Amino acid sequence: MNTHRIMVFLLLLMGVAGPLARARTLVDTADSTTTVAPASTTQTLPDLTYVRPTQATKLHNYFFDTFGPYPIAGAAFAAGIGQAYNTPREWKQGAEGFGKRFGSAFGIAAVSTTTRYGLAEAFKEDTLYYRCECKGVFPRLRHAAISTLTARHGDDGHRVFSFPSLIAPYAGTMTAVYGWYPDRYNYKDAFRMGNYTMLGYVGGNIALEFLYSGPHSLLSRMHLNNSRGAPDQGSNP
Repeated sequence: MNTHRIMVFLLLLMGVAGPLARARTLVDTADSTTTVAPASTTQTLPDLTYVRPTQATKLHNYFFDTFGPYPIAGAAFAAGIGQAYNTPREWKQGAEGFGKRFGSAFGIAAVSTTTRYGLAEAFKEDTLYYRCECKGVFPRLRHAAISTLTARHGDDGHRVFSFPSLIAPYAGTMTAVYGWYPDRYNYKDAFRMGNYTMLGYVGGNIALEFLYSGPHSLLSRMHLNNSRGAPDQGSNP
């Protein structure tokens, strides 16, 4: 069995589901006080004024990202792939094997999400995804990739390198390898799986960057995309 290919499928899915879920509408209280502009035939650009999410919003996001439908669906899909390829082979087949794979995938996602939110709170960072106000495919791709390892900081929301975003994917896979994976797995496997998870986060950011189509889009109605775009690189010092 090609273990590398299997883990790519498993962890890319988990990585994509995490960013999709955490990039929902940020601050409901701020939106409720915003004056609605008169309707026009031209599309309104996203509000570039940065508003830090409240503690209630961050707590809501955490529970949604950890126990909501997306991590559950992602874990079920990952367990199905693992079941099809019988990996890890020690977990065998049948309902018991599927249950172990589902619990493992869900546990990895939960540890990664908890690590990201916990460390982001300690570092006073906002790790939610903000769409780029720049134009062109390549600038937007670069923004999506850079946002994987950066966060908003301070009242002005300036961009900083994010240690929580860097550490979180590996915290989940390291916990799995040394917590419940078979003994033949080691730190190399955890690091490799963490890399796949990180690539999945990049894919999720790209999806959010290019799939969003306005405040009344399907993504917005499902609370999968925040309504505020990220300022251009020159907007925040």
